[in-house]
Amino acid sequence: MPDDVRMVEQRMGKKSPLGGPGRPIIFKMKAQLLDDGRSIVPLAETENMWSWIKVYASGGENTLHAHTKEDHMFVILSGEAIFFGPNGEEAKLGRNDGIMLPADTFYRFNACSEEPLVLLRVGSKAGDPEHPESRVGIDGGPLPGGSKKNKWKPPVYREGAYYE
Repeated sequence: MPDDVRMVEQRMGKKSPLGGPGRPIIFKMKAQLLDDGRSIVPLAETENMWSWIKVYASGGENTLHAHTKEDHMFVILSGEAIFFGPNGEEAKLGRNDGIMLPADTFYRFNACSEEPLVLLRVGSKAGDPEHPESRVGIDGGPLPGGSKKNKWKPPVYREGAYYE
């Protein structure tokens, strides 16, 4: 798992159940909804793949970035998001829509619905393992996922409200 992914897990105080050859992992798709900020619920992890539920409050967003050591995808479980590319590309995705992002693909997104955005995120090892950074901004410099530069805000949980 790339270092920036581990950093987010450590910052959030959560760890995915670890699976290995011959050891399946059973998980439940459940995450608390937010009134502000963003959160991550790790679901399962192996040496080469990991899955999370990510929740963004309405209006939540991140900054244009790429993952150099990871192929990953998002599936919208609830809410809507607009994904943007570095050259003006734009795609609005809703429930059950998905996007695949190969390593080194620059993107950002914005939670554009009034309800919180709930995403399934699945990542796998890819790209150049020797690249010094696993997550970079459009300028090529490091852009940690949990940084203010990436518009990270701590989660404000909605009491008693869950995606499940």
